[in-house]
Amino acid sequence: MPHPDHATLQGKIQTVTGLIAPEDLGLTLMHEHLLWDLRALDDRGPEAATGPELSLATYWDQHTFRPRTNGNMMQRDVDVAIEEVGHFTRAGGSAIVEVTIGDIGPDPEGLVKIARATGAQIVMGCGHYVQRYQDPTNATRDIDSFAAEMVGNIREGTWGTDVRAGILGEIGCGEPWTEQEKRVLAGAAVAQQETGAALTIHPSRHGATPLEILAHAVAHGADPTRVIMDHMERTLFDLDDFQRLAETGCVLEFDLFGWETAYYNGLSDIDLPNDGGRVRIIRELIAHGHGDQIVLSHDVCMKTRMRRYGGPGYGHIPERVVPLMLRRGITQAQIDAMLIHTPRRLLTIV
Repeated sequence: MPHPDHATLQGKIQTVTGLIAPEDLGLTLMHEHLLWDLRALDDRGPEAATGPELSLATYWDQHTFRPRTNGNMMQRDVDVAIEEVGHFTRAGGSAIVEVTIGDIGPDPEGLVKIARATGAQIVMGCGHYVQRYQDPTNATRDIDSFAAEMVGNIREGTWGTDVRAGILGEIGCGEPWTEQEKRVLAGAAVAQQETGAALTIHPSRHGATPLEILAHAVAHGADPTRVIMDHMERTLFDLDDFQRLAETGCVLEFDLFGWETAYYNGLSDIDLPNDGGRVRIIRELIAHGHGDQIVLSHDVCMKTRMRRYGGPGYGHIPERVVPLMLRRGITQAQIDAMLIHTPRRLLTIV
């Protein structure tokens, strides 16, 4: 079968099982991991220790990274993912953007199995995560090399398969932000121009970096209105900073819903808000006219965030967050903008 050209993709959303019309996309989580491997590179051999087994007795320590165990940082079981995604679809969910990209264990064919078993529309990301996870050979690659790879991921297939990506990213930008990561992001911006796909970015945890990262992407041709800045609630903490970023036209992603603890990733200098805090920030941004620039998700990337292992799971937003938002004065139309209409706009190839 010939690879689709841009004219074939334009105006459609590309899922792992094929193209769909934008109107076929319902409630959408814009940033999740279904099959992943976030172990450190030197912990990925067959002899690597997994740590204590997940149980009620170990849940809280593992969820707050005391210790950070290999067994919690990877999930490779397709059947477990099917079970977990089933909770989401039964709660009214329609689509999941799966951003497990190069370097952290992507499994395109596994995603196809999950989509077919659950009926969920799965849009797969592409590109590279932060440098400490990347293959050492990336050190010698230039912007054009990264761009060509991502264009191929959209039009031909990913990681040795014919399963095509539908979004660029989550492109990793660490702290400090390395020259290698800057080249990857620049390549993603070039690939956005060539493919018409949206670009989703993992910024560092330093509050000043989202604007710098966005400026770098725009300087290499990215359309800011089709750029999503991830993990907002662990990066910015002042309404003025949220507004300043929103005024660039980019999309702000609140993707840690269900993380009901201030203890974020073992970092003592970040006091993560709970869902109530997230909703208050979002309500203020809506009041200031930015309701069409917000998307939502859970960023499940540890087993302790899955229902099977004691976490909220992928169904948390439709099951609990949407009712909370309605009780806090956010309207159904405003919720639909964040969970349906803005995802449709972003995931439609232009």
